[in-house]
Amino acid sequence: MKFELTASMMCANYGNLEKEVRELEEGGIDSYHIDIMDGRYVPNYAMGLHDMKYIAGATKKPLDVHLMVEHPNNHIGLFLNNLREGDTVYIHPEAEYHPSTTLQAIIDAGMIPGIAVNPGTSVENVFELLRIVKKVLVMSVNPGNAGQMFLPYVGKKITKLLSIKDDMHFELYWDGACSANRIREFAPKGVRGFVLGTTLLFGKEQPYGVTLQNIRELKF
Repeated sequence: MKFELTASMMCANYGNLEKEVRELEEGGIDSYHIDIMDGRYVPNYAMGLHDMKYIAGATKKPLDVHLMVEHPNNHIGLFLNNLREGDTVYIHPEAEYHPSTTLQAIIDAGMIPGIAVNPGTSVENVFELLRIVKKVLVMSVNPGNAGQMFLPYVGKKITKLLSIKDDMHFELYWDGACSANRIREFAPKGVRGFVLGTTLLFGKEQPYGVTLQNIRELKF
């Protein structure tokens, strides 16, 4: 069974980011997930524009840029000008007055438009945007920090999104508390990709390549 694995780079070792990027690439990671936080939309600061630029220049693998910022349209050009065609940019619909305008800017720049859906956000609240985006990142934890507890009611939201994704032409991705058991459960149902953080990938006493291979060889 084929599914995508993306590394949550806010969990990487910033003492040697070049080594982290190289070893993840050599280990077979599909893409790099870049969490940008402004300390306003979420109560934390994480990666910034220069971190994103560095990783974009250090790999040819795609980037998934997750903008956890207020009013992303105010600064969307800063990010789009430093990405490559085909990279993905996710916004949170609640963070913008007119999210469709921001998504159109992402499309016009040649990027893949996506929305991130918080645990407390219903499918109905973002339904019309599903006609615009190509990717939906479902947050199974509240955004802003790594290592949070999984919120089990999110599973029902994923089931609802899976039932309409083919008709509305988007792919579904999982972000937060991603364990082997959740990949076993939701990959066969149609979730296309999983963001890997401290639960499965980072902080383990084995090479990234071994960890990633073990995940790809999970028994379903």
